[in-house]
Amino acid sequence: MPSLKVNGYEMHYAEAGSGTPVVLVHGSLNDQRYWAPQMEPLGARFRVLAPSLRHYWPERWDGVGETFKIDQHVEDVAAFIGTLGAGKVDLVGHSRGGHIAFRVAERHPGLIRRLVLAEPGGELDESLGGVPGGAGKQAGAFAAAAELLKGGDTEGAMRRFAEHTGGPGAWEKRSAARKAINLDNAHTLLGQIDERRRPYGRTAAEAIGVPTLLVNGAQTQPQFIAIVEALERVMADARRVVIPDAAHGMSSDNPADFNAAVLAFFG
Repeated sequence: MPSLKVNGYEMHYAEAGSGTPVVLVHGSLNDQRYWAPQMEPLGARFRVLAPSLRHYWPERWDGVGETFKIDQHVEDVAAFIGTLGAGKVDLVGHSRGGHIAFRVAERHPGLIRRLVLAEPGGELDESLGGVPGGAGKQAGAFAAAAELLKGGDTEGAMRRFAEHTGGPGAWEKRSAARKAINLDNAHTLLGQIDERRRPYGRTAAEAIGVPTLLVNGAQTQPQFIAIVEALERVMADARRVVIPDAAHGMSSDNPADFNAAVLAFFG
């Protein structure tokens, strides 16, 4: 498995294809393997790289320490792109990885050619219609899942988190392969309790000038639709596509349509 030394951390990644680089950033409880349905189709036209973020598989993290923060992951992804030495990249992020991709584009615009945000996770601040001072559903879901994990109910923790992103029965609907990936990364939930993820704000969204594709599943949860719609209203160069027959995990629920949408955007 290839790796790059990034900010003092050995970041492992999957790679396919050649040419213009496309970097894929996974979300919560996932790792580079989440993007398996994208590697070959996108790799037919691009050099596709899917890193596992700090403390995710293949590392077996115990959830202890102060290095599991959104800002750490943002700077790790930026450094990963810089270490490639290939110039600007097309950056694709899903869920929590979508939030990270958004922040990379906000803070390091010179690294990004085009941006794909697939149901970016998080909350909205007041400037984008969020609840004043509210922690939102996300914090409650993280805390509830983490408490189950601490109590030894790992599968219960996975079920609670899956239902936050996918609704009732979401865990049971997942394939054995997706469940295995989630279980391999279970202890990263402990890091998410205090990951310090700031809500999306109008000023930050308006400042992102690169062409951006916003993607959501037709059957997804309302909190993700609210974020996509808010960003669509204010980002400078944003367009949106809805993936049919898919919920939050659209890139695995309906990979054919997801891949086609991304490739059409890249042109």
